[in-house]
Amino acid sequence: MAKKKILLPHNFSDYDHRALDFIINTFAHIEDVQVTIFNAYTPLPDIVGHVHEAPVLDKMKNSLNQLSQSIKQQEAALQEVKQTLLQNGFSEDQVVCVFKPRVKDTAGEIIEIARQEHFDLVVINHKPGKVTRFFTGSVYQKLVNSIKNAAICVVN
Repeated sequence: MAKKKILLPHNFSDYDHRALDFIINTFAHIEDVQVTIFNAYTPLPDIVGHVHEAPVLDKMKNSLNQLSQSIKQQEAALQEVKQTLLQNGFSEDQVVCVFKPRVKDTAGEIIEIARQEHFDLVVINHKPGKVTRFFTGSVYQKLVNSIKNAAICVVN
């Protein structure tokens, strides 16, 4: 029997941890399930080769180094999420981490991986509120409108 594939977009918010708890409580100890934890981070520009061209770039290099460390911390945090799943009933072959540089907006990245990898279920959170989402559109709304051929579970 083929494993049911679950996608968990994770961006380290409290709402994301609720979605993680849902997956643990619902799918732990079910053998034919595979969970993919997904995070797309904003890539940093590479200015190392151009530092000597302009003094302002040298100042920016320190800031970029700090941001680079932040990305490494996010990657480590994603591995901690994987460990949480492993400690709560999932086996090593049931959990996959995908940490990749973002090319599109967050919703676009999630939609792309959901379509490419043919997930059966996408577990997302929905944070109610914020007027700005009325104008920009929420990730939640974009996913619900775009993902086809997969169930979407919304955790509040």
